[in-house]
Amino acid sequence: MIFQMKSVAKSIGAEEILTDVSFMLEEREKASIVGVNGAGKTSVFRIITGEWQSDEGEISKRGGMKIGYLAQMEDAETGDLTLYDALNSVFLPLRKMESEIRELEKKMGALEGEKYGETLKRYDNLLFRFKEEGGYESESRLKGVLRGLGFSDAQWTQEFSSLSGGQRTRAMLGKLLLQKSDLLLLDEPTNHLDIESVAWLEDYLANFPGAVLVISHDRYFLDKFCTKTIEIEHKKSVVYGGNYSFFVQKKAADRELAEKAFSEQQKVLKHHEDVAKKIRSFRTEAALIRAKSREKMLDKIERLDAPAHDPAKMRLRLKTRINSGNDVLFAEELSMGFGGGARLFSDISFEIKKGDKIALIGANGIGKTTLLKILAGELAPLAGRVREGVNVRMGYYDQRHSPLDTVNTSQAPPISSKPDAIIEAEKKSIFQTLADIYPRLTQTEIRTTLAAFMFIGDDVFKPISALSGGERGRVQLSKIMLAGANFLILDEPTNHLDIFSKEILESALRDFTGALIFVSHDRYFINNVATKIFEMTPTGITEFVGNYDYYIEARQARDEPHSGSVPGSERSLEAGSASKENYLRKKESDAEARRKKSRTAKLEAEISDIEEQIACCEEKLESSEINTNAAAAQEVFEEKVALEARLELLFNEWEANLT
Repeated sequence: MIFQMKSVAKSIGAEEILTDVSFMLEEREKASIVGVNGAGKTSVFRIITGEWQSDEGEISKRGGMKIGYLAQMEDAETGDLTLYDALNSVFLPLRKMESEIRELEKKMGALEGEKYGETLKRYDNLLFRFKEEGGYESESRLKGVLRGLGFSDAQWTQEFSSLSGGQRTRAMLGKLLLQKSDLLLLDEPTNHLDIESVAWLEDYLANFPGAVLVISHDRYFLDKFCTKTIEIEHKKSVVYGGNYSFFVQKKAADRELAEKAFSEQQKVLKHHEDVAKKIRSFRTEAALIRAKSREKMLDKIERLDAPAHDPAKMRLRLKTRINSGNDVLFAEELSMGFGGGARLFSDISFEIKKGDKIALIGANGIGKTTLLKILAGELAPLAGRVREGVNVRMGYYDQRHSPLDTVNTSQAPPISSKPDAIIEAEKKSIFQTLADIYPRLTQTEIRTTLAAFMFIGDDVFKPISALSGGERGRVQLSKIMLAGANFLILDEPTNHLDIFSKEILESALRDFTGALIFVSHDRYFINNVATKIFEMTPTGITEFVGNYDYYIEARQARDEPHSGSVPGSERSLEAGSASKENYLRKKESDAEARRKKSRTAKLEAEISDIEEQIACCEEKLESSEINTNAAAAQEVFEEKVALEARLELLFNEWEANLT
């Protein structure tokens, strides 16, 4: 164990931030902290680093432990250093050591006798330390981190002070990764990283020799390397021994059992209360004695708390006002560039059908957002055209959060053209803005939609002018949810949403019967929503029919060398290959077989664990301590029944996995 929190509580003034947080971290353990925005995740980090002192509880750290902390808003004093030199400063002790080694090498040629022996001993000690502390690998590590985080070689000589805010954040992450820390605390480390850089970071952290504790809204990222999930909910912590997906499943199962146990106990309590009340109605002394006895028995029963409300159970539905035809949109030989320079892309052609849910993927700067703007009618292409199908009604979400008094931002007037109207619109509250756009909606319908996007209580009466960029984005999404469009174009729709709001949006988009094309860096979101992946390059679009996991496997198959294979033979909009299709199907089949094998092993382990728990319950029921206590026996029996029901489900899934 290198770190432990036990029953930690923290308040600021009269406001309780945390009331009971407990967890432990082992060496090399990789864990995440999850929870809704404002749950107290960053507060936990501040307590770990000592920035805040806890009011109650115990905190234990291994002696001499070094903590590396990347906050969301981090900067550094770098003077006039280049990007390379700023990160290389991490190795300053090694550079000094190396310089001394070179000096000693020069001196030893002119020394003799005792002086030579002393210098040689010093030289050998320095060489040993230099090697042990990673001196020989330091430069390759530095270059690997720079490239992994998406910095081109040409950027290495750029002055650190001239970097953008996002680039500086990436650089500070790189600097932190290069330092020798026993525990890394990372608060939203994937911000400002493209998909390739996030994938590199996943591998880096999985192999990091120390422990990692991370806060992130990137669920795919958390799934890849975390083995423990710590949820902060209602100011308390619950620890789950698995990655994010395991946490979601286990929490749902635990909540279901808790709700069932609570419901059953309420029935038992009501039955006994009704019986006691009935006995009292006889009004005899014996009846009163019996009623009091039963009431005392009721008082001794430990009441289960009602399970807390789960925000993830809120659901939104995207209703289309009219149905489009099967052909939604045709993009024909689109080309685009700006300012007379090189073109972003050329000859882009594809079609979108009703029911398609398409994720547009490509390197940063390739023109994904520009392409969406062309599809939405905000930009005109240099060449080519876009044709819409019959009865297509578009809803468009962009990253700029244009004036919020319109539904489709592509139709919003520029501020300069209607300044008075814009000013008046900005004075409206969030609630009034939606009510004016959708006068037929009830207050409950508007509030339910806004609650899904984290506008609760009096928040709905905030004026638009007082909203942050993230809040404006959430209002924009809520409007699109209500617009009744049958074709949605979404550019980074999950930015500024917490995990639970993302899941609500995912569920709504999965059930959406219209067509959808979107850009997102959230791979978990892509995986859960997309039925097709469009991989964009400067010269075309390659289509993959499947989710993000399928896309990764298919891309790996494409990029691996195979004897007799034809480059570019994957199924695309331009050409297809039966042999490649067969190979990809086999690849998918093999991957499914591996997934089944892995799931079967997990099921068998859980079955064994539950059988042990059932045996433990049976032993308790046979013990004199329990079988003479009706309430305790009832509780153990209910636990046994719940475990047996769970066991039945596991056996059914286990048998299905074997077929």
